[in-house]
Formats: sequence, C-alpha cells, structure tokens
Amino acid sequence: MTTTDIPRNGDKRFDVVVVGGGAAGLSGALALARARRSVLVIDAGQPRNAPASHVHNYLGREGTPPSELLGIGREEVTGYGGEILSGAVVAAERLEEGDFRVTLADGSSVLARRLLVTTGLVDELPEVQGLAERWGREVLHCPYCHGWEVRGERISILGTGPIAVHQALLWRQWSDRVTLFQHTAPDLTAEQAEQLAARDITVVRGKVSALAVTDDRLTGMAMADGRVIPSDAVIVGARATARAGVLESLGLETVEQEMFGHAVGTYVPADPAGATEVPGVWVAGNVATLTDVVITAAAAGLRAAGAINGDLVAEDTRLAVAARRAQQEFWDSHYGERPQVWSGNPNAILVRETTDLKPGTALDLGCGEGADAIWLAGRSWRVTAVDISGVALERAAGHAEQAGVAELIDWQRHDLGMSFPEGVFDLVSASFLHSYGDMPRERILRTAASAVAPGGVLLVTGHAGWPSWQQDPHPDVHFHTPQEVLRAIEPADGEWEVLLCEEHERIQNTPDGTPGTRTDNVLKIRRLR
Repeated sequence: MTTTDIPRNGDKRFDVVVVGGGAAGLSGALALARARRSVLVIDAGQPRNAPASHVHNYLGREGTPPSELLGIGREEVTGYGGEILSGAVVAAERLEEGDFRVTLADGSSVLARRLLVTTGLVDELPEVQGLAERWGREVLHCPYCHGWEVRGERISILGTGPIAVHQALLWRQWSDRVTLFQHTAPDLTAEQAEQLAARDITVVRGKVSALAVTDDRLTGMAMADGRVIPSDAVIVGARATARAGVLESLGLETVEQEMFGHAVGTYVPADPAGATEVPGVWVAGNVATLTDVVITAAAAGLRAAGAINGDLVAEDTRLAVAARRAQQEFWDSHYGERPQVWSGNPNAILVRETTDLKPGTALDLGCGEGADAIWLAGRSWRVTAVDISGVALERAAGHAEQAGVAELIDWQRHDLGMSFPEGVFDLVSASFLHSYGDMPRERILRTAASAVAPGGVLLVTGHAGWPSWQQDPHPDVHFHTPQEVLRAIEPADGEWEVLLCEEHERIQNTPDGTPGTRTDNVLKIRRLR
C-alpha cells in the first residue's frame, strides 16, 4: 500500500477526492481507479465499526476483522493507482472554475473535479454508566451484525424510545431469553404488552443506572432501585448522527431520520446514486443511509462511483468538443489574419527525402496552405491533404488550381485528434505537426504509421525546441526527440526499417528579419511488411 504527500499550496488536482476511507469510500475509489480516474482517499481513521471484532454478512469475507478488511481495500485501491492520505478534512469549497478545494486540518489542500463523501456517522449512546466502555463488545445495536454471536444468551433491550418494542421483538429471533428494560421508553400500549407476552419477552420497569461487570465481562443490568438483573448482552438504540461537517461547509444540511415517530438520527439526502443537491458532490454509506451495513455501504460506494465516472465522461466530452471548436477557430483566425502565412515553398526536408521515391499515394497531415501537397502532386503523387482549418484548405485548393494539379489532390478537413482519413498510402508525411492547444500528437503519429502501406514511408519532421530568439516562453512544453517519436509510434520488431533519425540546426530569420537558428528533427522509416 502506498500513501501520498500533498503540497501545501493545494495545486495537486484529482478527478475525484473521496472523503472517508471506510467500506463505502474504498469501494468507490476502487471502481474509479479501475476506470482510470485519478483518485485520492482522505481518511481520518475513525471507522464506525472499529470497536467490533469481526465483519459479518459480507459474502466472501464473513468474519473478517474490520481493520483487516480496510487494509485489503487500501491495497486494492493503490494497486490500481489510487492514492491514500491519512488526515481529517475540515472544509470544502467550490472554486469559480468549477473545481472543489478540499482543506485538511493541517492546512494543506487539494483540488478535485468531483467529491465523494463517505464520512459515516457517530453513534450517540444513552447515558448509562459503563455503556460506552462495552460498546462493540457486549453492547450491541444490529441483530444482523451481532445476533448470531449472542444467540440463546440473556439479551437485554435498553429502552430509550418507541423503537424499544420493535427491538425486543426483532432480537427474539436470536434468543428466547430477551428482556425489555423500559428505562426511559414510553409506557407500553395494551397491544404492545400483549405482543411481548405472546413472545415470552420479560418487561422490567424502572431505570437502569449502570452495567454490572465482573472480570471484564458484562454480568448484569444494575437498576436504580438496587436490583441487578443478569445479562449477557445489551441492545441499545443509539442515536446515529451523520458526520457531515465537510458537507455543511458546501451548504448541505442534514435531516432527521424517524422510526415509529421518533428521531433516531440524521442523514444527508441524496438520489439513489448518491448525488446531492450540490452538483459534483456525492455521498455513500452511513452518512446518507443510517441502516447501511458494511456490504451495503460498499455497494453504495460502487454505485456512486459509476454515477461520478459517468458525470465526468459527460464533462470530458463537453470539454473536448469545446476544445475542438476552439482549435478550429484558432487556426481559421490564424490563417484569416493575412492572405498568406507561409512562404509557399515546400518543406526542404520533404523535398530532400522524397525526391527519389517512386510516386504513388501520399497523405499530408497538417497541410496548411498546401505547399507540400502541391509539390508532391507536381511530381505525379496522388495526395490526400488534411488540415483542421477550413480557411487554410480553401486557400490551398486555390493554389492547387493555379498550379494545375487540383485533380491530383483531395483536400479534407480533420481534427486529427477526432478523425483520420481512410485508406493506406505509399507516403505519409507529418511536417511540424504542433499545436498551441491540446493535441494527442503521439496517438496521431501511431495512427499515421498504421496508414503506411507495405513498402511505404513515414516521414515525421518537427521542432526540437524554441528558436534562438525565444528563451523557453512556455517551460512546460516538451519537444520530442526523434528517438521519442520513434518509441511513441511503437514499431513492431521486424516490421519497420529506420532510414533516418536525427536532429539538425537550420537558419531561420527572427521576426525583425535578422538571422537566427532553430533545431528541428526528422524521422524517416519504411514499413517492411
């Protein structure tokens, strides 16, 4: 299992931050990590079931200690690239750009596109001496979690509200020695008294003052009037209060959960998938459903994770469409600013490296105003020329008409990150396939390599760095070496022959017309089969 270090400036960003590392949180994180999302689980280390010795009714993990189950879950999450951080989240806020800033108690913070809150609940026990100390041992609340372990024993129901009769009748399934201690519960109705009598459930009136313990083992219920009634297990109706501080900082409020007309706790409302009223925030487990046990909490985390991933997929698609339109608009504007952007001369590397090739079919990727395609067509190549800019393609088609080679060139508009020309070609050329926006260049070049016919050539020319008059204006921009380009193409052994893989420096004038230099690179490979 691995953990993560969070920078204090809060600039580390995740697709999803999961607040709470119990069964619900880890289950959601596992599904999201397997969906190739960047996920951080922040866990305060306060699981509700920490006092319990074993987890029950979890198919395939029956009887597993809670700490062991969580350890397995953490290893599974980190095994798929998820990250775990120990810490307490104190607040979250939505930023103007849409992300959430999650702040920890130590002052550090992280950014998240989406939040999954699985902070669980706190059990507020009745004020009876010794009760809290035995919680999770002989003091229990859920028959499905603990009933089997106390089957046939002397089970005491500590009445604190209208739910007490229901508890007594329910626990009667596990033992025929059930006693209802009325304590602070309302008086029984005639119908309730008849039901309890019919099930041989004893009713003890009066308040319980303490638990009787001998040799670190519960032995009885000590009454305020001095009586001590033997007991092996105590069942309480603890008030379950949602741990909702981080959600309240986002404007979400808890609501009361009622049973038999009595408030038994609080929870955060959400739809069946866990989505709250705050867009981008999901909840799962006991913070949303008081009755969840470990396996249903894990299922809720998984269900929420599927909804979150679906929401992110929709957002990723919207962003991709917007980026694609922005790219088209940028390049159309770039070419539309002046009647001619480039010199009109073909790329010198293309001329040098293709002059001796037998003309056939060619694919020119990022053709711009068409100089390379027109030069190839002038040497009898049949060319498919591709660019993202409709303005550039229209201008290139006009140049082809003037050169008398229009019938040899098929001009196609493609955003190569979204679509690619059909067919295979004897020559595929990508000259200076760079962009100011996001462009999956490596994937495009792999697709370009797959479009080369057997015996054909792939020629990739690119910049190896900024020109001499620009000193790293964008230091986060990486210029690939020809060796990196070759590795990115992932050529299969015996399938390609490397003809040229080098960098070279050339003269290029600066914007004010004075001589400068620029380093370019070129990769030329031939498909053998």
